[in-house]
Amino acid sequence: MGRIEFSKTVSADPAALWTVMANPATWSDWFSIHERWMEEPPATLEAGSRLTVKILMLGMANKLEWTVDAVDAPTSMTLSGTGMAGVKVQFAFTVTPVDGCSEIQISGDFEGALIKGALGKAVEKDGRKQLEKSVTALENLALA
Repeated sequence: MGRIEFSKTVSADPAALWTVMANPATWSDWFSIHERWMEEPPATLEAGSRLTVKILMLGMANKLEWTVDAVDAPTSMTLSGTGMAGVKVQFAFTVTPVDGCSEIQISGDFEGALIKGALGKAVEKDGRKQLEKSVTALENLALA
């Protein structure tokens, strides 16, 4: 199993971050592994919501069936998903107020027959870069 995580204190307000993060219509603007929706997502995410998406990592596409495991607005959301070739992922998003700013933390766990050894390490390395890129884009959208 592989794991990626990234956290950063950003100048955006926690409520503004949450508004962007919890809105599926914005995901293609900030969540860098998100390529496109394959089915129209619900307007509001709640526990049990299902989302079908095409993701892209290391130049490889995969169809994921996300399930929203938990939502604790406006601070956290957890998604789990199953993709092609038995890939399983779980992502957790957390927003914590910090002295007028926010700490955003995103972590992801993944496993699957194809994600082992050198490829697993490459996915971890690329995944961390993708999380950094995602947090920067999320902050910029929340500040806009």
